Parts: sequence; C-alpha cells; structure tokens
Amino acid sequence: MKLAIISHTEHYKLANGTIVGWGPTITEINFLAQIFDEIYHIAMFHDVEAPESSMPYTSDKIKFVPIKPSGGHSVLDKIKVALTAPKVIKTVNSVLKKTDCFQLRAPTGIGVFLIPYLTIFSKKKGWYKYAGNWNQQSPPLGYALQRFMLKHQNRKVTINGSWPNQKTHCLSFENPCLTESDLENGVRVRNAKNNSGSINFCYAGRLEREKGVERIIKAFNNLDEEMSSNVGTVHLVGNGTEIEYFKNLSEKSRIDFVFHGFLPTDRLFQIYESSHFFIMPTTASEGFPKVIAEAMNFGCLPIVSNISSIGQYVTDGKNGFLISQVNEGNVLKAITQALTMPSQDYNQFVTENDNIVRKFSYTYYVERIKMLLSEK
Repeated sequence: MKLAIISHTEHYKLANGTIVGWGPTITEINFLAQIFDEIYHIAMFHDVEAPESSMPYTSDKIKFVPIKPSGGHSVLDKIKVALTAPKVIKTVNSVLKKTDCFQLRAPTGIGVFLIPYLTIFSKKKGWYKYAGNWNQQSPPLGYALQRFMLKHQNRKVTINGSWPNQKTHCLSFENPCLTESDLENGVRVRNAKNNSGSINFCYAGRLEREKGVERIIKAFNNLDEEMSSNVGTVHLVGNGTEIEYFKNLSEKSRIDFVFHGFLPTDRLFQIYESSHFFIMPTTASEGFPKVIAEAMNFGCLPIVSNISSIGQYVTDGKNGFLISQVNEGNVLKAITQALTMPSQDYNQFVTENDNIVRKFSYTYYVERIKMLLSEK
C-alpha cells in the first residue's frame, strides 16, 4: 500500500544535499514506513539553514515532494495561502494518482482548501490527523473552519483526547514520540530520579508568550531569595522571534536560565533526564504537546495548563500540577509547590506516569494505524 502525507512540516537541504525536516514529524513518518510500501510526503521546503531539531528520513521508501511555504497570522499571509492553492492542489492530485490512501495533517493553512477538495473530489481512502485543540471554545477562524469541515465529512479523523458527543468517525489518538529504546531508558531514569538537592526545570517548544515562556521567566523572577536558592537551572529549549526579549527579561535574575535554541532529540532527552519538572503554562491552541509525554517518560513531573486534552493525562496532585487559570501568580504557586514537594510524594508522582507514557510509543501508534486502515 502506498501513502500520501500532506502537511506543513518544514523541510531543508543540508550542504551535502540531504533533505531533512522537523524531527518529531520525520520520526513518526519513518515508523509509518514499516507498514507502507511507499510514502510520498508533500510538505513545505524552506531554502534556509536547517535547525538542529531537523532529521533525515531513514527509509528509501519515503519520497519528499516539496511545495512552497505558506501560512501565517496576517491578512497578507492568508492571501498568500489562497494564491498557492492551484499549485498545491495540482501537486496533491498528481501524488494521489500514485498512491492508495492519504493522510492530511491539520490544522494548517492549506487545510482550509484541501479538506473540501479531498472531501469532494477524491475517492481515495484516507484519514485526517488533527493535532490542535479539538475542544477549543474560541479557536482562530482557520482552525474553527477546518474542525467544522472535519466533523461534517465521513473519513476518519484522529484527534487528541476524548470529548462529550464525539462523533464516531473522530478517533481519540495519542501523538507518538517515544521509541521502545526511549521507554527502556525512561524506566532506568525514573527509577533513579529523586528531588534531593537543587531542583532543575525545563521547557521545550516555540519560545512565545502564548506558549507561556514570559510567564515562566516572570514567575521564577518573583520567587523569594530562599526559594530561588533551591532552583538549579531552568532550561529553555527552542527558538522564536521574541527570544531576545526573553533573554533580556532573564538577564538580571537570581535564577540560572539557559537558552539552548533548538536541539536534536538525543540532546533534548538529556535535558529531560537532568531535570525534575517540565513547565509549560501555555494558552496556545494545543492538542496534547508531545514534549509533555517525552518529559514524563524521563521522570520530569509536568507543570502544565489545564487546556485541551492535557488534563486527561495529567491529574493535579497525582502525577503533576495543572494550572486551570493560567496567569503568572498561579505559575508561581505551582513552582513553589514543586520546590517544597516531599521526596516521597515526588517519587510517587513519577511512578504514576509509568503506564501513561507507553501510550505515546511509536509501536503503539503504528498498530493503531494498521487497525484504522483495516476498517471499512
């Protein structure tokens, strides 16, 4: 069986000519190659230097089909997306002729016109992967439109979390991010983890105010001197247009903030291994961020927003800390709870995550995709 994947995943070319792309998505597709004869990945090619978080495909079954980058928040960005529609549709149509089924990864700018195009004009078997917040009350217009269209068509849609009145064609799926080797290493790390000594925190993702980076820095800056002395390092992994603002905000702090930029997966996992808590007080349109499951696997207790499906995996006071009203004061309160946590409670919280992380393995995901494809 041959698969067409359509996404907005960023791809780049290395100096030696190798095509690489955003690591988490590329890894997922590398695992999907186990159950498909060929995979054509239609995605966006950026003619700039590849960030360290990029990875190559590991199978010659996978063929990259480039399209011009588009998308963004401004009116001009939306116009550019519309202008690319004819070329994108032409590319998609040509690839669909070579394949047996497709996966469209949404929400994405091109999804606004590709969802109706595929629904009306394609008879191919396929499914949609919606990675955003399926239950968001006031989503951006493009997200709302794509979610509405996906609810009112017949192909399967994989979503984050389980929701009241969920339609039968909408299937709750975990976002894979862990190999069997990662799971084995996670057991080793969790068994050895303890919160004696200085406490390290980490964040991974886009460095944006919406994702909570400003709230993180300001909350740590407002810790009193005694609490601050218990903090080891706050690792911030990722990049964004506001990075200089965040660096300036942290410059005169008593806290040791380290900005790592984007990191390859192995180095990111080392950050998790050395940290005690993962913190993400986000208000962005999240499904279930993979980084939360990754961090939990390596013994980092989550301090996270109670939005979308996050609260279906993180229970406040049982295996992490949930922030229901996301503001600087509540982030500070959660950090204080983390810093004063008894060792016995910390170890019990870490143990609670043993079974949860297994649902985020690539092996589990691939088996579920095989079941999805076998359904009529």
